[in-house]
Amino acid sequence: MIDRLTEVSGRAVSRETFERLERFVGLLRDEAEQQNLVSASTLDSLWDRHILDSAQLLRFAPETDASWVDIGSGAGLPGIVLACMHQGPVTLIEPRRLRADFLGRVVEQLSLNAIVVPTKAERATGGFDILTGRAVARLTKFIDLSAHLSTKNSRWVLPRGRNAQSELAEAKAGWQGVFHVEQSVTDADSWIVIATNVRARR
Repeated sequence: MIDRLTEVSGRAVSRETFERLERFVGLLRDEAEQQNLVSASTLDSLWDRHILDSAQLLRFAPETDASWVDIGSGAGLPGIVLACMHQGPVTLIEPRRLRADFLGRVVEQLSLNAIVVPTKAERATGGFDILTGRAVARLTKFIDLSAHLSTKNSRWVLPRGRNAQSELAEAKAGWQGVFHVEQSVTDADSWIVIATNVRARR
């Protein structure tokens, strides 16, 4: 699994990093018995469906000290995975109290360079190098609710499903920038939208 993590992320993965991810998977499984963090049907394939799927986002942002924000972090996917593998700071925005509490415990127990912001994205503040979010909203809405957290130099790394192309076309009606789409390495039917210089159309 270490080799696979290295392959999909483009990062060297140490034994320590792998053990941290293993601990997160254990915490996630335990917490899933208390609240609905991930689909029950994916619990037996957490590494492929969630951990590797999150880790692959790192290859689109090779800077090791970049600041990430994970909007609607939920179960910590991709935010906790990123924080386990990335040296720079990671901010997890999650408005649901039980999930935010879980994320806070994970950050503390794994000694991650991350903070949890228990609020809606619209109320959060700051400017981040890289913005991401998984299964939060359609692309247009996602950009609408989080654009204030970007800077002119920010990069957006947004995992999308099968409808990536249609969502991107829809988003371009209200937003301009440099957009392209990359195929997911964990699911041939999923895509990742990469965007820079994103700004509202006038």
